[in-house]
Amino acid sequence: MDFFYEHEADGIYTRHVREEKADGSGYTMHIHDRCEIYYFIEGEADYLVEGSVYHMKRGSLLTMRPGEVHRAKLLSNGIYERVAINFPVSLFDTIDPERRLMRLYTDRPLGKFNLYEMPEYENLLVSACSESRDDYDRRITLLRAIMDILMGLNDIFTERINGKEPQKNKNSTVSQSILTYVNGHIFNELSVPALSEKFYLSKSQIGRIFKQATGASPWEYISAKRLVAARKMIEEGMSAKETCVKCGFGEYSSFYRAYVKRYGESPTLSRNNNVK
Repeated sequence: MDFFYEHEADGIYTRHVREEKADGSGYTMHIHDRCEIYYFIEGEADYLVEGSVYHMKRGSLLTMRPGEVHRAKLLSNGIYERVAINFPVSLFDTIDPERRLMRLYTDRPLGKFNLYEMPEYENLLVSACSESRDDYDRRITLLRAIMDILMGLNDIFTERINGKEPQKNKNSTVSQSILTYVNGHIFNELSVPALSEKFYLSKSQIGRIFKQATGASPWEYISAKRLVAARKMIEEGMSAKETCVKCGFGEYSSFYRAYVKRYGESPTLSRNNNVK
């Protein structure tokens, strides 16, 4: 039997999902402006994060930073069960103003050091995403779970960035190079012909590399990245038209339509809802 639970409150979004006959075609590129803890319980899948490919097994835990493109790649149409929690990078600012707990999100390159093998966190995560709690109890339990996990992962992360533990993923050097370049020039003029010329690959090869590494076309990837950045700028008070230019969009009408399609509200409404 399929199982689906989700809850959102105070900027924290949790979900526990089990599908008995998951259809892999439904899992496309995903990007958002919050941190994510993703825990794999059952199924056959790889997980793509910015060109890195991680093989999932029970107990695999992934951390995705804001703006980091990711998607599940199911290897069979069978059971697929997972737990995921999204939260703002500012979640613990009142007790951790230096954001040391968030270093495993903020202090690493895109698509690097995402995977941890943490089977001991399964009961904690499943319990934190339980329907059987009132809102107050649920929030306390959830905040404690997130903090426990971040504290546990930070020791491992420190060893990784100091070179004491290798990264456990399958990287494609070419795709990593292309995505690194694109992210470094995300607001500049970017096109498939230009990438083709720079990396001495055909346009069709560039398209295939993006599809394999991210699950999206080059323009879908670039546009999604720009929109995430645009929303942050708008919420911080920048005008919609200035943001459109700053983020590398051409015509404002195209930017407006893309923004509304992704966020379900106009750029102006996003700004008015967040500017104090």
